[in-house]
Amino acid sequence: MPTERDKMLAGELYNAFDPELVTARARARDLCWALNATREDEAAERRRILRELFGAGGDTAWMQPPFFCDYGTNIELGERVFFNFNCVVLDVCRVRIGAFTQFGPAVQILTPLHPLDAEQRRKVEYGKPIDIGADVWVGGGALILAGVTIGDGAVIGAGSVVTRDVPAGVLAVGNPCRVVRTVAS
Repeated sequence: MPTERDKMLAGELYNAFDPELVTARARARDLCWALNATREDEAAERRRILRELFGAGGDTAWMQPPFFCDYGTNIELGERVFFNFNCVVLDVCRVRIGAFTQFGPAVQILTPLHPLDAEQRRKVEYGKPIDIGADVWVGGGALILAGVTIGDGAVIGAGSVVTRDVPAGVLAVGNPCRVVRTVAS
C-alpha cells in the first residue's frame, strides 16, 4: 500500500497532514530558518545547510537568503543554480532545475494543486512536477506553476505567470506567460 508520501510524489491525491509529511516539512522549515539566519561571512555554514536541505545540488547552489521550501528533498539542482532574495519553492512534487539557471528575487516555484470541490479540498491535495532547463533566467516576482516545463536557455520576464510549457531559447513574458521571440545565443 503506498504511503501518503508515495502518493504525493506520484501526483495523486494525498493527505498533507500525514505525520511523516508533517515531520518532513518541519525539518525543511528548521533548515530554512537556520539558512535564513546566516550572515554573509558564514559561507561554510550556508553550504552545509544547502547540502542537507536539497535532494541534489546543494554543493554548488548560490543562495541569497531568505529562502523557503516545503520539503527541500524534492528539489534537484544542476551545477551553480542561483536563487536571489526571497524565493519560494513548494516542492510537494519533484522540482528539477538545470545547471547555471538563475532566479531573480521573489520568484515562486509552485508544484501543489488543490481539488476544485471544497469538501475534497478540506482533506487532500495533489501536485505536478516542474522541470526547468539549464541556463534559464527567471526575472523577479515570476510565478512558475505546477506541471510546467521550461526549456534550456529560456528567459522568463519579471512578474510573469508561467501556466504552460515554455520552449528552449525563447523570451516569454506576461500573465499568462507567452513567447515573445527567440533569444540570440
